[in-house]
Order: sequence, then structure tokens, then C-alpha cells
Amino acid sequence: MDEKLKEKLTDKNKWIRGLYMLLFTLIYKIAEILVTAVAAFQFVASLFTGKTNEHLMTFGQRLSIFIYQIMQFLTFNSEEKPYPFSPWPQSLPKVKKKRSSGERA
Repeated sequence: MDEKLKEKLTDKNKWIRGLYMLLFTLIYKIAEILVTAVAAFQFVASLFTGKTNEHLMTFGQRLSIFIYQIMQFLTFNSEEKPYPFSPWPQSLPKVKKKRSSGERA
């Protein structure tokens, strides 16, 4: 086996990241169920009260941001591990806009 390939396959940091990815995949599945529950409860609450629950809206927004952070980590767009290794999201993430190839500076 090629030495460089062997070195890459035995890189401890890559395997640790892989374990974190498995963990966050499981957390994502739980968050997916929570989103469904929040949406259903919000719908039922709005049917009976005629308005949306502000606390549930805030939680839903933060949960959505958390899911976004998980997806960013899982797709290697971020090395920052989401909650519980980072603070729970409080606001919308700052997204760096990329200029299109035809756009001038």
C-alpha cells in the first residue's frame, strides 16, 4: 500500500470527525422529528387560537438554524461542531455571499 494512502487512512483526526458525523446524523434525525412536531403543534394551536405561538416560532427558527449548522458540518462546509459543542443558535447565521463569475468587484 502506498505510504501516503496509508497515512491518510490512518489519520486519527479524520476518524474522529467521522464519529462526530455519525453522532450529528443521529441528532439530525431527532431534530427532524422535532420540526414535524413543532409544525403540527403550531398548526393546531393556530386553528384554535387564530394566531401563532411566539415561543414556538422562536424555538422553530433556532431549531432550523441548528439543522442548518448540522448540514454545514456534515457536508464539510464547516469545521465548527454544532450544539452541544457550540452554543445553541440565537440568531440567523451569517452567510458569506460568493460573487458569481460575471459579477464585478
